[in-house]
Formats: sequence, structure tokens, C-alpha cells
Amino acid sequence: MIKPADRTLEVKYAIRDILKYANEAKEAGLKLLYLNIGDPMIFDYQTPRHMIEACYKAMLDNHTGYANSSGVQEARDAVDREVRRKGIKNYHDLFITSGVSECIELCLSALADPGDEILLPSPGYPLYTAVLAKLGAKHVPYYLDEENDWEPDIDDIRRKITPKTRALCLINPNNPTGSRYSKECLEEIVKLSLEHDLLIFADEIYDKLVLDGPESISIASLSDEAPIISMNGLSKTYLVPGFRIAWATVTGNKSILTDYIEAVNKFLRARLCAVTPLQYAVQPALEGPQDHLEDMKAKLRRRRDITYERLNAMPHVSCVRPTAAFYAFPRLHIDEPDMGFVCNMIRETGVVVVPGDGFGQKEGTRHLRIVFLPQEEVLEEAFSRMEEYITKHLGKAVAT
Repeated sequence: MIKPADRTLEVKYAIRDILKYANEAKEAGLKLLYLNIGDPMIFDYQTPRHMIEACYKAMLDNHTGYANSSGVQEARDAVDREVRRKGIKNYHDLFITSGVSECIELCLSALADPGDEILLPSPGYPLYTAVLAKLGAKHVPYYLDEENDWEPDIDDIRRKITPKTRALCLINPNNPTGSRYSKECLEEIVKLSLEHDLLIFADEIYDKLVLDGPESISIASLSDEAPIISMNGLSKTYLVPGFRIAWATVTGNKSILTDYIEAVNKFLRARLCAVTPLQYAVQPALEGPQDHLEDMKAKLRRRRDITYERLNAMPHVSCVRPTAAFYAFPRLHIDEPDMGFVCNMIRETGVVVVPGDGFGQKEGTRHLRIVFLPQEEVLEEAFSRMEEYITKHLGKAVAT
């Protein structure tokens, strides 16, 4: 028997792990309604044609070999201009990666040794915990405050900083809650970074999918001194998740970042490069027509409203209104674990959602992550099935 490495024991990814229960329901003859994976391309969204044409032209022009490990210059220049448009200054490096996922892995690997502590949002994206498990580093959850529109709890962050804390990760707008953070909150996080010499990882992949209110603020625009890795990409906003093209910029006090930047670049050189011809989509995406964005956000607002209203009308369910991205994170006012609730609901109804336990949550609470990308009629049918299931098994009384 070949024994797998112990580090794999803590690697979990609830978004896809739940599919085994969906397959059981499908084999039983149920029509499945998928509200679990944030891939716009399996629904009624279309990649902007000028981006596809740019990649096709790149291949015809024979741009099919290795690129510079930090990225094609045309793509890097476009990201440089995008960064400046956001008001970000004092930045020292940028690099193109195979999705934000690769960026997370490279940047954490260049920082964290076994036993180091990294502060992660809870709820938050599960890839961070999986990478830290592989590295032997410790993830320390800090809580987002459901009573305050899912903003980070600054006092909770402060309590959890120790001499072993190396960095704080920020997902803004947030997956899985669909929240985005106020300027005041981000300024407090900058203060903590400067006070405790913490690197900030700012995952901002959903920053152009704001559905209500002012634009999302990039935390790097608020400080020239705090060391910040800002991560973004094409996947969600520009409707090419399969391209796996993203980027990161390094900003802040250069005197404390030089060695770390070189460590990241060692990993970049070792893995060669992101897919060369697909990097030629970056410039036309960022600087070409943006019409699809308004169309996409209009769809998402309608689907968000259906999701928010239907969930809050259900017994035993409450939901904070999402203001960005395409996720909702409703709370279940029930006694059983959310994993058991989800598995049983999938088997009986075919509605595929993800348990909140897969993203982290305060002890004693239960949640679901719901993706509201699907067409309105799909959402309506899914929520009708869900409400019928809850009423059947839990009754009509609404928990407080």
C-alpha cells in the first residue's frame, strides 16, 4: 500500500467535495439544480469576443512558446496602468500567474515556514487553508461579523496576533458572503499591519462586480508603507475562468520587501510561466470595451434580489444582503450540523449548495453558500424545493 503524505489529511475543498452527494441524487433520477460552483460559463454568460480574438491572434502570430516568468510584457504593462488607475503607489513588482489560485500558493509558499501563523477570514475561501496545510503552517481564523454586514471583526483580529503571526489574508469583496469592506475597516487593518509588521494578502478578484453602492476600495491605495500583495485577474469579471490568468502586485515599504520579492520570483522562475497566448487577453480585457460588465451586473442584481428575498422568506433561514460578487451566505437556525442538512437536502431535492462549514464560521452557527449565477427560473425552482424541504422537516416556525 502506498501511504499518502500526512499533509493531505487537512486538505479539503467543500465546493467540489459535495459533488459526490449530487451524483447520488442524479443516479436516483433527480434533476439537479447547481448553486454550488462560481463558474459563470455554465450559465447564460458569454466571454467578450475581443478577448478571444486577441488570444487567437497571439497564437497565429506564433506567441506559443515560453513567456518571461513574470508575464508577457504587454499584459504587465496593462496591469501597471490598471494599478495606477486605482490610485496605488509605491509598488515594486508585478507578475502574471495561472489564476489567483497559483498566486496564493506561490506567495504563501515564499513566506510561511512550518509553525508560522497566518490570519485567515472566517468565512473565507478554502484554498488558503489547504495551501497552509501543505506548508505545515497554522491557519488562524479571524471572524467576519454577520451582524455588521460581514465586515472583519477588528478586535478579533487584534486578539489573535501573536509573535508567530506572519500575515493577514483579506478577501474583498468576500467569497462566500458577497460582502465588501468599508474604507474605515480597511484603514484599521492597515494600522494593524504597520503595528505588527504583518504582510497583507489582498484577494480582490471580485472588485468590479459591485452590485450596490460605491466601488470597492483596493487596500493598497490606502497606504504607501504597509506591505501588501494585491491579487486580481480575469476569471470572474471578464468571464474566462478557464483561462487561469491572474496577477499580483507588491506594494509598500521596499526595504522590508526586497528579500520576499526575490523569494516569490524564485518560485515564479521554477514553474516557468503562465499560459503564453492567453496572457494576450489581459490588455484588451482591461482597456477594451467593458459593455459586458454592466449587462452582467444587471443580471446579478436581479438574481441577488430573488435570492435575498426568497431566503429571508423561508422558515429557519436568515440572510445578510450581498452587495458584491455572486454569493450569498444564509444562516440556518437549526440544531443539526450544516453538512448533514446539505447532504440530506441534496439527496431529497437535487438542490446542490455548499455547507458553511467548508468556509469557516463561528462555533455554534450553521450556514450555506449559495451561488446566484443561474437563470432566474432556476433560482426560483431551487428555492421552492429548498423551502418545501425545510418546511417538511423543520416546520414553519421561524427561529430568532
